[in-house]
Amino acid sequence: MEKSLFEQTGGTYTQVGDYLLPNLTIFEEEQKYIGIWGQRHARYLRQHHKILYMNLLTSGKLNNYLSDIDKQAEDMFLRLVKEIAGREGVTEQLKANNQMAWINQMNNIRNRAAEIVNADIIFI
Repeated sequence: MEKSLFEQTGGTYTQVGDYLLPNLTIFEEEQKYIGIWGQRHARYLRQHHKILYMNLLTSGKLNNYLSDIDKQAEDMFLRLVKEIAGREGVTEQLKANNQMAWINQMNNIRNRAAEIVNADIIFI
């Protein structure tokens, strides 16, 4: 009997009753931390790009991919917050003089930076 393509590429089968089932294994990948940005991107992929999500999952590359996205997004977020705060004059001096105004402005800056990160990295 001629070997199947699966057998030609090194695959093996196990006899279960009258059936031959392929011996398949899932790739083990190193588990890396995935923060909020990576989790948002994973949810977006699951809902809107199912094929890409399943390809990454079955190839064992999903965790590394999401970890990289999380790191890029976090770096961009922190850089944007720092740049916008500097440009708008939100300093430690303002924090010492008027804490409520500083909190209000920093929350506004953080929200704007989060929207930029979402648009540029997470939801693409």
